[in-house]
Amino acid sequence: MNKKLYHGACLYPELWSRDVLLQDIGMMKQTGINVARIGEFAWSVFEPEEGRIDISSFVEVIELLYEHGIDTVMCTPTPTPPIWLSHGHPERMYVDERGTVMGHGARQHVCTNHPYFRERAAIITEHIAQAVGSLPGVIAWQLDNEFKAHVAECMCHTCKGMWHDWLEQRYCTISRLNEAWGTNVWSQAYQRFDQVPQPGPAPFLHNSSLRTMYQRFSMEKIAEFADEQAAIIRRYSAAPITHNSSIAFHVDNERLFKNLDFASFDTYASRENAHAYLFNCDLWRNFKPGKDFWIMETSPSHAASLESYAAPHPNGYVKAEALAAYALGAQAFCYWLWRQQRAGSEQPHGSVVSAWGQPTIGHRQVLEAEAARQELEAVLLETKPMQAEVAMTYSDEAKAYFKTEPHRKLDHRGLVSDFYGRILSLGIHRDVLPEGADLGGYKLLFTPFLPYVPEDYLQRALEFAAGGGIWIAGPLTGGRTEEHTIPTDAGLGELEQRAGVKTVYTYPMDGTGSVGRAFGVSAPLSHWSAVFQPMEGGASVVGEIREGLTPGLAFLTEHRYGQGKIVMLGSMPGGEEGDAMLCKLIRHYTDEAGVTVKSDVTPGTLVAPRQGANGQLVWIIVNMDGRGGSVTLPCQGTDALTGDEVPPGQVAVEPFGYKAIRLNLPLF
Repeated sequence: MNKKLYHGACLYPELWSRDVLLQDIGMMKQTGINVARIGEFAWSVFEPEEGRIDISSFVEVIELLYEHGIDTVMCTPTPTPPIWLSHGHPERMYVDERGTVMGHGARQHVCTNHPYFRERAAIITEHIAQAVGSLPGVIAWQLDNEFKAHVAECMCHTCKGMWHDWLEQRYCTISRLNEAWGTNVWSQAYQRFDQVPQPGPAPFLHNSSLRTMYQRFSMEKIAEFADEQAAIIRRYSAAPITHNSSIAFHVDNERLFKNLDFASFDTYASRENAHAYLFNCDLWRNFKPGKDFWIMETSPSHAASLESYAAPHPNGYVKAEALAAYALGAQAFCYWLWRQQRAGSEQPHGSVVSAWGQPTIGHRQVLEAEAARQELEAVLLETKPMQAEVAMTYSDEAKAYFKTEPHRKLDHRGLVSDFYGRILSLGIHRDVLPEGADLGGYKLLFTPFLPYVPEDYLQRALEFAAGGGIWIAGPLTGGRTEEHTIPTDAGLGELEQRAGVKTVYTYPMDGTGSVGRAFGVSAPLSHWSAVFQPMEGGASVVGEIREGLTPGLAFLTEHRYGQGKIVMLGSMPGGEEGDAMLCKLIRHYTDEAGVTVKSDVTPGTLVAPRQGANGQLVWIIVNMDGRGGSVTLPCQGTDALTGDEVPPGQVAVEPFGYKAIRLNLPLF
């Protein structure tokens, strides 16, 4: 891909006449759109009858776009298999956990593991790659669209056979599976792998190991499909390949992006949920280290379908959203969609242009985002995001454990984004890391909501602490084994032994009147919790339970480990007092770790530190909440857009405003 910032939109030329297409291309150019995504739902256009394939209409579209200075992201159309593939073939269709067989329509209605689907998906992908792979306008590929967005684990007969094969490869013998899963509970022991059920309809709840392992099996299989599709494309095209994913979908993003070339995600976060949007930027930046990520979909105004709609963004928000993405490492910021659809299930969805060809309520927002992109592009291209000194680990596999065991309907996505939001609100520059990421260069590591701590991660985190880092583990971390059973050697397994504590109890604290005190703050304790007692010569108590069922025991401890520390947070402080306690905890260990990449930016405003090849530091400051904000500049600076000198001290930004300031003295 060329070294420039992309501002894009999804285009569906198969839905409109050539005259409308030419009109759209002209308006896109006027609006500043420089990349279009096409083809993701066009299988029935490419192959209206089985075996009759013609890609020529899209070749013409790509060439037209290129002639007008607009590049193309070409998609494979596999999320919407045509009627000839699904009609009369229920064995090819997706089956949900209730045993309901999907009919044709909507999307993702076919099982992606079915061999005939895989065969036809490979054939259509190869034809597309052959037809357009060498065209100069094709700068990237997107596989499918939003894997597992509307469906989860398939329960069809094909998946059942693959499940049994997967189990046999994993456990080798059925006795090992029975031992690992504890299947003597409720007489669930199996004699052969082909007896192990899928977690479909049942009178009560399935074995935890069965449910979690089936999710992991499903995640692996969809990633294998992505690998297969990418391998086909690479035979005909050198353009990089991605997929537009999300942490909301039933995938393991770390595994999914492992064999792809760059990472991208879709988002429809509102202003009120801007912290979740920034969480995604900080995570996607780290799926493919050293490579820019893309935002492949967001709305220029509002998300909507036939059944629901969101409120349109306030004027100015889309500009702030775009600049925050670019500042945090995005190369592209793209909309769904360009022209409003006149038919289908998403007719009310926000777009840049209406179905009748006029600017929509979001059009002005797009123009503002484009003007800001042009103004900041040079500064952004000569710098890159700084690595943070503070990291937080995220795991999609942990999401599977919480789906199996949600306690009182705990939402993993909400838990992690709220925890992240506290770090963000304190002005700390942070990275969100996938589980397998390198921990080098960090000073402070948070590992919340990771029920199973893999041996590899544990060893790397211990090395991090031994080398001088501070590792804060918890809450709800370490209480389950890989097979989703409870450890029998210690409440939190090897983790607690290394942390110098003994887990005395684990129990749900909600409704027990439990109150803990730490950092001079008392707060109610909540969720399923681990209660500690320091080992002799081990950890020291930082947070003590004062009221409830276990007064006098600890919920927060710290233990010297090598040159650093392991901090155990066994319970989640709740309410306003709990929020204050967590913020004090973060500040305390940020200071102790010697974190310098931070600012006193006001909540609702973002500081994204970037660094040039010559070491020059630039702060991109963006107000995200529409209330305006400020930050203290620690040294003399220069406004990168006007050239004006900026003295040390407070710098204000207007509602949804932005600034780019070069720091004249090295700070970090």
